[in-house]
Amino acid sequence: MRRVRVVLAATALALLAGVGPAAGAPRPATTSQAPAHPGLSQADNACEEGVPRYIPDRSPSLARLAPDLAWTLSTGQGVVVAVVDSGVSTRNVHFPAGSVLPGRSFVDGGSTEDDVWHGTAVAGLIAARPIGSTSGVVGLAKDAVILPVKVTGRSDQGEQRAARVADGIRWAADNGARVINVSLSTATDDPALREAVAYAVARDSVVVASAGNRSTAAVTTDGLRYPAAYPGVIGVAAADEHDVVTNDSIHGPQVALAAPGYDALTAFRDWGDCVFAPEGQASSFATAYVSAAAALLRARFPEEAAPLIAHRLQVTAARANRGARDDVAGWGIIAPYEALSYTLDASLAGPLPPGATRAPSPSVAPQALDLRPIPDPTAAARAVTLAVLLACGSAVVGLAMWRLVRSARSGG
Repeated sequence: MRRVRVVLAATALALLAGVGPAAGAPRPATTSQAPAHPGLSQADNACEEGVPRYIPDRSPSLARLAPDLAWTLSTGQGVVVAVVDSGVSTRNVHFPAGSVLPGRSFVDGGSTEDDVWHGTAVAGLIAARPIGSTSGVVGLAKDAVILPVKVTGRSDQGEQRAARVADGIRWAADNGARVINVSLSTATDDPALREAVAYAVARDSVVVASAGNRSTAAVTTDGLRYPAAYPGVIGVAAADEHDVVTNDSIHGPQVALAAPGYDALTAFRDWGDCVFAPEGQASSFATAYVSAAAALLRARFPEEAAPLIAHRLQVTAARANRGARDDVAGWGIIAPYEALSYTLDASLAGPLPPGATRAPSPSVAPQALDLRPIPDPTAAARAVTLAVLLACGSAVVGLAMWRLVRSARSGG
């Protein structure tokens, strides 16, 4: 796989908040309130619009999550995952009939059309269908069903995007989405977006959102990003090939988990395969992997509520300190198989299961040590024993001497 950073298309950059366009492209109208697609401008330089291309290798980022082991327990069969994004192209061979629902568009163009490629790429990481040895593209939840909710397009109006994202989340929750993927972030706490997320959480949707990418953010300092920071949302940072969350991701209290965000081999609009984020890490793609892991869990545990699904992902995540989260990687890197095979246990280090309370640690009051000499209870017995031994020893010695003297006299 080639690792060259390029600008895939000037029109793709029009979706970014606070990031300049490619040379010669008109500057997009954006504001700091517009949620940005993290990592939107990174793609393998061999990807070309209108030219089908297939890559036989498995995505390194997917391989890091041990999908074959996870698939022994769940493939996400039938779970509806909403992708609130730029649409999902059903003309891509990785999305055959039945894998993508009709969805809804809140902008120009249908929900199963993708003018930008971002939504199709995200959906591919979640639930792309394999097509054989010619392509290594396959979603982590390869049998889940995608519900495309189109909220951004080629002619995007940034100042209206937050409202459209809010409408899209609400619509997805009303139309059967068990998991809602939002690979978008903004530093602005928008009331409509907050209410939409609360609505979706109340309807038991697992909402997964990007915690923010520094390279595509209007505000690049660490801190809260939305909708990742809203209650009930799983905020996701991107990790590199060493499971390290770098400064490519924005750090903050909104980070609940991390996932691979590099070398993401996935579906490329209408034209087969492409490698995204060949340099650096993009939380858009890390978010997609967490959504896919949530879909695996919802298929295996269909009766479990969204908070318990989130708990499974968090308590089993790989981290150095099992008892604590931080603002960089949250509770750690997702481990799908471990989450699928986890047995609920409130005694484990890490986040508690919903409704559980941790048992208080027993407290022991310090006590002063008594350092006074303690009489030996066996002293008298030992004295008697010693006296007997001495007497016996003396008798033996005396007898030996008597025998020696007697022998000497007899010899004389």
